[in-house]
Amino acid sequence: MRVIPALLIICLLSSGCGKIENVVPRVPVNVKIVKTDPRYTALSAPGGYAYVAGAGVAGIVIYRQVDGSYVAYDRCSSYQPEKLCAINVDDTGFTATDPCSGSKFSLSDGSPVKAPATKYLRSYVVNTTQFEIFVSN
Repeated sequence: MRVIPALLIICLLSSGCGKIENVVPRVPVNVKIVKTDPRYTALSAPGGYAYVAGAGVAGIVIYRQVDGSYVAYDRCSSYQPEKLCAINVDDTGFTATDPCSGSKFSLSDGSPVKAPATKYLRSYVVNTTQFEIFVSN
């Protein structure tokens, strides 16, 4: 009778440790941006965006929403993230495209708006002061 519980435990442990695929890796992010820095002047207007290289998995895009708030996403596409394809903001300024798959994402909430992607972009926490923007996780 001891064999059955032992086998059950072994089965549960072995099945629960599989590799999770198709997920943008979690990496530490802690970025401070000074709003007056010329590289980020586009963020002064709603609909503006800026790329931050060297942070996140494939860089970060910060987007200023119509209500004046900011959102930040990893540029690594959520579709086949192992390819490390960095999304690019489209000319409309409302969506971003994965150049590897053609997937499109809404910049307002990171949701996929065109297949083949089905998962949201990895988002980060944004806090602001009068002069700075902080992006973290």
